[in-house]
Amino acid sequence: MFGAAVVLGQDGWSVTYTTQSICTLKGSTVKLSCSYTYPRGYTITTTFWFTKHDAGENYVSLSDEPDYKGRGTYRKDKENGHTLSITDLRESDSATYKFRFTDQTGGWRYTGIPGVTLSVTGLQVKVTGETLTCSTTCTLTDNPTYIWYKNGHKVKEDTSSLYSDSFSDADSYSCAVKGHEDLLSPAVCQKCWSVTYTHQSICALKGSTVNISCSYTYPSYHEIKKALWFTKWESGMDAEDLSSVPGYEGHIEYLGDKKNDCTLRITDLRLSDSAGYMFRFITSGDKFSGSPVSLTVTGNLSHISHTVEVRRLHTP
Repeated sequence: MFGAAVVLGQDGWSVTYTTQSICTLKGSTVKLSCSYTYPRGYTITTTFWFTKHDAGENYVSLSDEPDYKGRGTYRKDKENGHTLSITDLRESDSATYKFRFTDQTGGWRYTGIPGVTLSVTGLQVKVTGETLTCSTTCTLTDNPTYIWYKNGHKVKEDTSSLYSDSFSDADSYSCAVKGHEDLLSPAVCQKCWSVTYTHQSICALKGSTVNISCSYTYPSYHEIKKALWFTKWESGMDAEDLSSVPGYEGHIEYLGDKKNDCTLRITDLRLSDSAGYMFRFITSGDKFSGSPVSLTVTGNLSHISHTVEVRRLHTP
């Protein structure tokens, strides 16, 4: 993390950012803070954060950006001090965030340059010989402590992102950062079956969009034939693919691939979407399902409680 950045303009106009650069985890919450000054005799009436503008100086406030609906909160926490909070961070949130303010006439306006550069990264376990690395696309802020899991059980906690062990092809390894144990990396496993959800429990606002992040592993000698999400199944019956369930058409989108990403997106959430969502994949010889992710849709802003659990054997 860099120190505070002071941006001084002419005649007393300025913006001070608490930090210039932040690298943080996908799924976490970040706070971007700044304070500003302006000459006497002016009354500031408009303040906002933005990432986009055109050549004509038309700035798009984050409060008007659909991608931040239900996730972005703008708060004045002291005189001329403002904090932008973004929850459930996505890699697409990586950008440079700037603060802008104008006076009551709109004739005087000022933007803090260069702003705060936010980089959002997921965790990934990389294997090199007999060493595992908890890898990120940027260097995490605040010198994190890494936690390692073997077959779902905590085995090590260290400031180093490296972990060495005598590996078995049947063992599953994943990592997390202390303080964000719910944001577990996808598991690495050479010959085992697993489904891992970033969040085991999600609370979201009616009308918003939610991504149920998910990853899965299977033996390298298998080939994925079909992948689907479902909410209901009966013993002896096949799970019903949500894409064929009435009411979900145009309402859900499968963002995954046929490798290890199984993320599901649900748009324009309804109260009736509250359910347990499960992912299933079928290979040339087997089928495997993860444990349910509990989605609660509410009409009121609620605290989101996240827990992560990896279920290795669950095959309805």
